[in-house]
Amino acid sequence: MRNNAILKAAAACMLAAAMVVFPSSILAQGAGAGKAGTNAGTLLKTDEMQKLLPASVYYCGQSANTQLRNSGGVKFADGRYVLASLVDTAGYSTAIAGKYQLYFIVEAPIKLGGKTLAAGIYGAGFVGDKFVITDVGAHDVLTVPAAEDAAFKHLMPLQVLAGPAGDYRIYAGRKYVSFTR
Repeated sequence: MRNNAILKAAAACMLAAAMVVFPSSILAQGAGAGKAGTNAGTLLKTDEMQKLLPASVYYCGQSANTQLRNSGGVKFADGRYVLASLVDTAGYSTAIAGKYQLYFIVEAPIKLGGKTLAAGIYGAGFVGDKFVITDVGAHDVLTVPAAEDAAFKHLMPLQVLAGPAGDYRIYAGRKYVSFTR
């Protein structure tokens, strides 16, 4: 009986030591990664987005105000972010404003439409049935097909939501593009 109590005490001490050596954030990352791989993440709320995104951003030689009320993002288990915010494109030419609808920050490579997008800061927008990503100089970087969700009821100018297949979706109204890590 006494040996059983000693073993329980030893196990409790080892668990406590592990908690000191491996902080809870690292343990949480490992737990999330085991369940859903590198795509496991947390959707960010508007107040979290306001802390992360600046009030204005640089794109193609000008400053544009972000619309933080129309923003969304994901924080992945490894602490990396994907953030998107609509921008006020007043002052930009029609050609640029047509493609530059949102400011898009990607801290780790993601997959969009089967293509890989490197970490970086981009302009992006829905153009017809495409999602176009440009660098901050307005040069096309990547174009992928966009989809439309005719049954989608909760329309907003921009939102980031979890998709049905463990992916995430950037919605502009009913149009969306899916991404994964």
